[in-house]
Amino acid sequence: MTDLSGVREHMEVIGADGVHIGTVDRVEGGRIKLTKADSGSHPEHHHYISGGLVAAVEGDQVRLSANGDAAVLLEEEESGAGLGED
Repeated sequence: MTDLSGVREHMEVIGADGVHIGTVDRVEGGRIKLTKADSGSHPEHHHYISGGLVAAVEGDQVRLSANGDAAVLLEEEESGAGLGED
């Protein structure tokens, strides 16, 4: 896992292919909490990205190791469950 200490609020989260995944709200417990606006069909709550998916923190972007289409499927609910598992 990449060191998440460089991850800041409002950084763009992108897939390995450069596709926009979301915007950082903050880091919580080794995961990136995305803003509610980037929670797709669940805009009433936040989604999370595991710190284990972070490949690099570059400038104002957090680059993931998975392409965008796969990364959105790996987003988590606050409980840690995958989307739709709660």
